[in-house]
Amino acid sequence: MPDFHTTPAGRRLAYVKTAGTAPGIVFLGGFKSDMQGTKAVFLEDWARARGHAFLRFDYSGHGQSSGAFEEGCIGDWAADARAMIEAQTVGPQILVGSSMGGWISLLMAKALPPGRIAGLVTIAAAPDFTTRTWEEELTEAQRQEVQKTGRTALPSDYGAPYVFTRKLFDDGAQQRVLTAPLPLPFPVRFLQGTADTDVPPQVALNLLDHASGADIRLTLMRDADHRFSTPDCLALIAASVADVLDGA
Repeated sequence: MPDFHTTPAGRRLAYVKTAGTAPGIVFLGGFKSDMQGTKAVFLEDWARARGHAFLRFDYSGHGQSSGAFEEGCIGDWAADARAMIEAQTVGPQILVGSSMGGWISLLMAKALPPGRIAGLVTIAAAPDFTTRTWEEELTEAQRQEVQKTGRTALPSDYGAPYVFTRKLFDDGAQQRVLTAPLPLPFPVRFLQGTADTDVPPQVALNLLDHASGADIRLTLMRDADHRFSTPDCLALIAASVADVLDGA
């Protein structure tokens, strides 16, 4: 059973924390995902076996946390992540961000004080995806629908259609990380599947080109899709976290 933490904004967030040594590891999940996912649980077991502290949690409107998904936005979920890291971890942390969690991990790199992030691993990171969705994926009719009704629904490979709200688009435009310098002064590993149709590999290449830092690497996994959860993908995630830990 999870524990719960109430953030300064009054949101009640579900989390599971494993005690251990520093640097700790924090898993940041994706859009409409929860902390019960394959990658989060796998990495928790991996960290526990090696004695490292580990934290996974549900953003507001996700999983077992309070709030409605459609009322949230990137800024809210980033604030949730910061509140959890500040309240439930001690010392330097390795952030592992999956999809939207990759975007949020980059926002944490900008928001948290020096020394709190010891390294970063992203999995199919989706920085600025709301802007990309608005400009490249929505039809003109869908953009008008958002303007008139405040929302539109997009098909999903993972179940029911995803609702994108005007709040999500408007806030996402304010949270972009690819429109200003992005210094990452710690070990960074970007992981990306070549068969990812949700976040095209070009996004990872753009991120690699945009970010600055002395130890940043991008690894492409041939034929891996957005889930990035096959045994080989999970092994690569673990190896990447271990690599970052060695350099932290």
